[in-house]
Parts: sequence; C-alpha cells; structure tokens
Amino acid sequence: MAAVALLAACTAQVPEKSATPVEDATGAATGAESAPEGFEEFYGQDLEWETCRSGFECATATAPLSWGDPEAGSIELALMRSRASGEKVGSLLVNPGGPGGSGVDYLESAVETYGEPLRESFDVVGFDPRGVEDSSAVECYGDAEKNEYLAEDFDLSTEQGLEDARRSSAAWAEACGENTGELLGEVDTQSAAKDLDMLRAALGDSQLHYLGFSYGTSLGATYAGLFPDRAGRLVLDGAIDPTLDDGEMSEGQAVGFENALRAYVTDCQAGQDCPLTGSVDEGMQQVRGVLDAAYDRPYPTSGEREVTQSLAFYGVAVTLYAEQNWPILTQALDEAINAGTGDTLLYLADFYNDRNADGSFSTNSTEAFSAVNCLDSRSSDDVDEMRAQAAEIEEAAPTMGTFFTYGGLACASWPYPEVEQEYDVAAPGAPPIVVIGTTNDPATPYVWSEGMADTLESGVLVTYEGEGHTAYGRSNDCIAGAVEDYLVEGTVPEDGLTC
Repeated sequence: MAAVALLAACTAQVPEKSATPVEDATGAATGAESAPEGFEEFYGQDLEWETCRSGFECATATAPLSWGDPEAGSIELALMRSRASGEKVGSLLVNPGGPGGSGVDYLESAVETYGEPLRESFDVVGFDPRGVEDSSAVECYGDAEKNEYLAEDFDLSTEQGLEDARRSSAAWAEACGENTGELLGEVDTQSAAKDLDMLRAALGDSQLHYLGFSYGTSLGATYAGLFPDRAGRLVLDGAIDPTLDDGEMSEGQAVGFENALRAYVTDCQAGQDCPLTGSVDEGMQQVRGVLDAAYDRPYPTSGEREVTQSLAFYGVAVTLYAEQNWPILTQALDEAINAGTGDTLLYLADFYNDRNADGSFSTNSTEAFSAVNCLDSRSSDDVDEMRAQAAEIEEAAPTMGTFFTYGGLACASWPYPEVEQEYDVAAPGAPPIVVIGTTNDPATPYVWSEGMADTLESGVLVTYEGEGHTAYGRSNDCIAGAVEDYLVEGTVPEDGLTC
C-alpha cells in the first residue's frame, strides 16, 4: 500500500569571547587562524547576540553557500543560546535530529531537562543547520500542495501505483529545485559539519563540544571524521550506524517500529479499556487492520479532512517515540476501531508533520529531510531490486514494514547529485566519543548505536534499558550522570555501561 519514508531561568552574564584568537593547551587556534584557505572571514566573524526569547540570546552567523568555493556567495545560520550560569567551560552545540530538526526550537523546550552542572558550565547553543527553518531554508511546495503530498497513498504492488509514486516524488523534487535554487545542492551533512567547525571558531572555542540526538549523531560523527583534532567532548545519543546502506537502514527502522509497537500492544492489553483484543499477535494484526482500512476507505473526521493510510501511519508512528504517548495511541485506535473515525489519528499526524490547524506548517522539516537525505545517500530505484528488498522488509516487520519500502523512489529525480564522502567514518585520532543507545528505540534501533560505537575508533557505548527514542533528558539519573560527568568534567564513562 502506501510507502512513507521516515525516517519528533535567568543566567549570570559571562564575558564575551576575545576578538583575538585564543589557544588552548594543545596549541589549537580559534577564529580565522583555524580556517581553510579562502574562508578566513567566515571563521573570524563576530557574532552579535541579542536577547530574543525569554532567557535566551539569538544571533545570525554567515556561512559560505559552498565549502568548495569561497566565492559562491553566503547563507545565514540561526543560533540561540542559554548562557552558562557558573564558571564557563565553553560552548556546547546541540542538534535534535531530523535531518530537518530546528536546534533553536529544540533548545527553548529542552534546556531545562539538562542537569544543572551542564547548564552552569556551558553556553548551550542551539542552531538551525543549513537548509532548516530560520537558517537559509529549503523550500518546496506551498501549504495546500504539501498537505496533499503528505496524505497521498499508492498501491506499490501495481505498476500503476509505482508510476504514480514515482511521478509524485519527481514533482516534489522539481518544486524543491525551483523554489530553493543552488542551496538545495549544498545542504548535505558534510557541509553542515563544516559549518559546525566555523561556528566553533566564531564562538571562541578551540575544540567542539557537542550533544547530538538521532540524525544529530551522524552530524557529530561526520565532524569527528573531518576534524578529529578539533573534536572535544562529543555525546551522540540514539546513534545511526555509519556503515549501513539505505536498504539496511530501512529494514532496521521497520523492525525498530515493529518492536516498539509490540511493546505498546503488550502494555495496552495488560491494562484497562484497550481496544485490541486477544493475543499480542492478534493485537498487532488489529493495528495493521486499522492502517489497511484507511487505505480502502479513509477515516472521516469532525472537519473536512480525511485520514488516509499515510496519515494514519504517521499518527501511529509518532506515539512510539516515547512510552508517555501510548495512552493517546489507545484513544486513536479506539476511535478508529469502535467508531470508525480518525480525529485523534489526524491530530497525531499533524503533530508529526508540524502542521498547524489553519493548514500552514510551522517548520520545513519535511523539505529539509528530503534534501539532506538525497544528498547524503540514495538507494537504487530499480523496480526488481526494490521489490526484493520490500519482501525482506515486510517479512522482518509484518505490521509496519510496508511503510519503509521503495525508498529508492524518493531521490530518483533529485536535481543534485549525491555528495562524495570526504572523511574516515572511524574518526581516527578523535578523543573518546560517548555513544548512547536505547534498547527498544524505534527510530534509531539499539544495534545502530552498537554499530557506531564499534566503528568509531574512540567510541564508548552507554546503554539505556528502556523504551522510546534517545535517552538523555528523558530517562534516568544513570544516563544523566554519565553524560554530564563527561561533558563537564571530561570523565569518560565505562565502555559498556548499562543504565
């Protein structure tokens, strides 16, 4: 049926950085002295911080459009920071994932979940990567067309369905190219990692201290591969295995969501008022029935919109990112099964897609997700190969697997080529890099964190035994202590620590 590629206080004033490059004990320079030739002006820029949202300061950095050509023009990067409330260690740049997640929006809601030692010691800096939201951004469809695009269903078991899906992806790619221009070919992860190094210098730090979640782990690992001598204390939470190809990632994520859904069904059936009856296997089949029914006859809602299969899948999937969301999934399934309506599923799908009640969108996360992924890597769009891969995925994940198939269509007509990798994924020479995996993470399965920790020469694996996506800020004191002791004090956790 449908194919969906998913992959969700006052501070004390601290003196500003000196305009003169500062060297640490290793002799590494900040500012323009550490810039690649031709990019000194970007590295040496002075950031002008102004109070913006309550308790935060904002600034706009200038970055080159192309890190391969200093004369190609420039773009803007949006920054927001929470100032260190005590003795400052440096700046900690944070990325919430995606690709396409806004670090500015994330920081406003998340910084209070960080431990006090971390907030005392760092200027915590959120940023919108190139292509994302308040930075120079990718643009594709207008709101009405985007609403239609996100709700589309295709029967990919038929030639006509495949052709319709291919045509839809091509139209989206064409719109992205027309409305974004040259920036669309420059929003790859390597370019964003080079932006990180520029931001490190502009912030006055000789090393990058970084906390990345989900896709943000790929960005952090890419930085370590490109700049191992400038990597400081890096924590990568909910990691993506850099050795996997697109097909392996699709299957891994399908299995991750399958396992998370099974955990939900088990919990639901153990409680009261669960609409899923019988065994856990039968409950899983009933969830699949809800999704299939949306394809055959979209669920009506109290408004004018209907819930297609694609929207129903988004509505189910978004609740699996944290077990605290399970009760609203029960409500949504109860409505669909017992009333034949989809109001709660639609609410959840809109939440996932950052859609506002008036039909507009609060972010460009969908656009940036497509753009970054299509530049970083792409899989074959050969029909026979995709069909064989789809059969494997659906066998591994009978309930959710369908929605992770035929991914090769997404980038088949992308107007810019895949970017050539310039770095060693093992990041030789980097200091210890802490990698955190959650054992039943749906979006970045635990085996991916194991894979990243094994691939990085200096990787240190920390395990959170639990449900949901990522761990720091939402799990337990053991994880919080490991992260904060490393970032603040430099104390490396024991490799294999389990929390």
